[in-house]
Amino acid sequence: MDQQIEKDIVASIMKKLAEEGVLSGASAQKTTVSNPDKTSPDELPIDSLNAPLTLDPIGTIGVTNPHNLEALKVMRKSTPARILLGRSGARPKTNAYLQFQADHAAAVDAVFMDVSDECLATNNLLQVQTMVVDKDEYLMKPDLGKKLSDAAKKTISEKIEKGKQVQIIVVDGLSSTSIEANVADVMPALIQGLKNEGLSVGTPFFIRYGRVGVMDDVAPLLDCEVIVELIGERPGLITAESMSAYMAYRPNPNMVEAERTVISNIHRGGTPPAEAGAHLATVVKKMVTHKVSGVKLSQI
Repeated sequence: MDQQIEKDIVASIMKKLAEEGVLSGASAQKTTVSNPDKTSPDELPIDSLNAPLTLDPIGTIGVTNPHNLEALKVMRKSTPARILLGRSGARPKTNAYLQFQADHAAAVDAVFMDVSDECLATNNLLQVQTMVVDKDEYLMKPDLGKKLSDAAKKTISEKIEKGKQVQIIVVDGLSSTSIEANVADVMPALIQGLKNEGLSVGTPFFIRYGRVGVMDDVAPLLDCEVIVELIGERPGLITAESMSAYMAYRPNPNMVEAERTVISNIHRGGTPPAEAGAHLATVVKKMVTHKVSGVKLSQI
C-alpha cells in the first residue's frame, strides 16, 4: 500500500475516534496548536489531536476547558507532582501515561544498573565493595550493605591515607543514576570548600552495594573525624537523580541514626550539586568545631 494512502487512512480513523470521544474527549478535535495568537500551549489539553507527543506533561496543564486557568497555572508552578494532567474518560491521557511509564522505567534502571567504570575513572574513585555479592542480594539483605568485605577493608587500609579530618565516600545506594548525574559537580565544590575551611581531606573512594551505615565501618579504619557519604537516594517518579549527603562525627558500629546529619534532594531540580557541595563544607566545619553531628548539632 502507498505510504501516503496509509497515512491518510490512519489520520481519518484517528479523527473519527476523536469525534466520538474515544481518544481524548469529544472536544479534542476542537483544539489545535496552529493558532498561537489565540491560545497558548499551556492552555491546551496534552492529548490534543494536532499536538505533538512531547513526553513532557509535568509542567503542562492538561485540563480541558478549565473554569479558572489562572488558578491552575499558580497550582502548576507550586509543585512538580503529577497534578492537572487531565483525563480521557476514566483514563489518563496518552502523554501522561507514557511519561509515567518512562519515569517508572528510569527509577527501575536507577536501582538495578551499576555505576559505570567510566564514571569512577572520570572522578578518580578507587572502588571497593561491601559484603554483598550482587544486586539481588543487595536488595534482599540490607544489613550486608552496611559492612565492608574483608578485601575492601584491606584495600582501604593499604591505599587510603589515615588521620585526615574529613573522609569523603561515594556510595551507589539505591540510585546509580544519581551518582553519575551529581558526583562530578558535588565533589570538587565540597573538597574546595573543606580546604577553604582549613580542614584536611582524605582521598575520596567508591563503595559498591553500600548502605548509609557503611560509614560506620570506614571511619575506624581511617581514624577520621567526619565521614561525608554521598549516596544515591531511592528513586521516585519525579526524578531518579536525587542524591543525599550523610555526615557523621566519629561514626562507629554503635552509632544511631539520630547522630547522623543529612542533606537530601541534591539534583538539578532540587539543591544544585555545586551549591550543595559548598554548603556541605560549612556543615562539616561546624561538626569538627563542636565535635557532634545529627540532632545534637542541630541544637547548637
